[in-house]
This record gives sequence, C-alpha cells and structure tokens, in this order.
Amino acid sequence: MLVKEILGSAAKPVFSFEFFPPKKDEEWETLFKTITALSPLNPSYVSVTYGAGGSTRSRTHDLVTKIQQETGLTVVSHLTCISSDTGETGTILQNYRENGINNLLALRGDKPAGVASIEDAIKDFPYAIDLVRFIKTNYPDIGVGVAGFPEGHPETPNRMKEIEYLKEKVDAGADYIVTQLFFDNRDYFDFVERCQIAGITVPIIPGIMPINTKKGMIRMSELALGARIPAPLLRKVLAAANDAEVASIGIEWATMQVQDLIDHHIMGVHFYTLNMADATLKIFKNLHP
Repeated sequence: MLVKEILGSAAKPVFSFEFFPPKKDEEWETLFKTITALSPLNPSYVSVTYGAGGSTRSRTHDLVTKIQQETGLTVVSHLTCISSDTGETGTILQNYRENGINNLLALRGDKPAGVASIEDAIKDFPYAIDLVRFIKTNYPDIGVGVAGFPEGHPETPNRMKEIEYLKEKVDAGADYIVTQLFFDNRDYFDFVERCQIAGITVPIIPGIMPINTKKGMIRMSELALGARIPAPLLRKVLAAANDAEVASIGIEWATMQVQDLIDHHIMGVHFYTLNMADATLKIFKNLHP
C-alpha cells in the first residue's frame, strides 16, 4: 500500500517508525527484536535509512526486503542522490518493484567520508527534485516522500526560497513530506503554515526523536541539521543526575509533543527510533495509560 493511500484513508493519526541498517552482522538480531517489540503498536509503515553516499546501500536493500517479506509491514526505503547515477538507481528501483516495495523517501543525502565536497560526489542527481522527477517519470506507480525542515534548511537561509524549493518537489510528484526532528512544536506549526501559504497541500508528517543522553543532546545540536533545544528542556537535561534521568525527561518531553500534535489533528507522527524500542514503547504507554 502506498503511504499516500494510508494517510488519505486513516480516520485517526497514523504512526510510523524509522530504522537504520546495522553495520555489524550481529546487530541484525537486536534490530529485529526491536521491530518485534514495536509491532504490537501497529505502525502504519516503517522506513529504513540510507548511509552517506549510499554507503549502506546493500544493507538497506537487504533490510527493506527482509522487513517486507517477514513482517508484512509497509516499508519505505530511503534513496539518496549523492554518488548515484541513473543506471544504478534504475536497477535499485526495479529490484524494489520486484520485491513489492513501492514507497521511497527521496533525499539528496549527506557527503560521504573522504570526499572534499558535496559537488564532488554528485553524478546524475544534483538535488532531491531531480531524483523525484526520475522516479515519477520512470516508475510512476512508486510512492515518493520528501524531507521538510521545520527550523529551516541550514543550506538555505532564505526561508521563502526553502519553501519554494519544497513546493517544486511536491509539484514534481512528491506525495507527502516528513520532517526532520524538532523539539518545539511551534516550529512545526509555523512550517506547516508556511507550506500552506505556498500552496503545498500534501500531508506533512512531524518527525519526533526523544533525547536519551546528554551526549546525544549535544550531538543533535552539532549535526549539520542540528535541532534547537528549547530552554526549558535544556535546563531539565543539564540538571539531570544521570542519563537514566535524561532518558525519562526526553520521553516526557516527546510525549508532550506528540499529545499536542494529536490535539491539533495532525495526520501522523514519524518516530526516529535509533533501532531501540524502549523510548517509543514508553511514549505510547504515556499516551494510552
């Protein structure tokens, strides 16, 4: 089933989970324990990430196929522009189609290690819109999602231009938008309103990831797409005695975010799980005591 069909037919908010392909073979069993633990929450779909420059390409394909065949869950595979050409991308799309995988998240992707610049890694797809167009032209039956940035894309300081580029991706055939993580719902609501003003009408699914350690919070802020940590959350985390307390604070904050989003009648929530089940399970328990 296509994600756009899931979103269009749901009578209540849908929930989805994101996983990444393990780098070590022994971690696959742990990941599938996580997937098994989260399955009773009845996610409407799950997504699988793609390493920088396609560095986890084969593992992503293996994981997507395994989930599709063994769980019956609808799977969205990430696909990136970096280091990709039309020939190999066409082969990937054909393989997915043959394995019943009909949903993709089209992304530009991150600069791979050892490459001086993004430009040096570009082949046939300079931007995500080029990948969206290629998919929709050659595989129109495949559903395509794209990324959104509630706090603004770091490479596009002009927020109006940012939304203009996003509108172009939607006009090229993107079915929905899933956002990067954020910690202040006001950023998400403002982003949605900006999209509406620009004429973007596809679903915009908020992405949520709870903080679980102080080190993790710092890393979230340092990444190229680093999230802004609201002062009340920052104060609580910095005052925490240990990471167990930080994890509890992160779950409580994420629960508050999700409940507020539900109260505002969003169409769904996408959880960045980091391949762990505990935080997501606790958030759902808090939402349904």
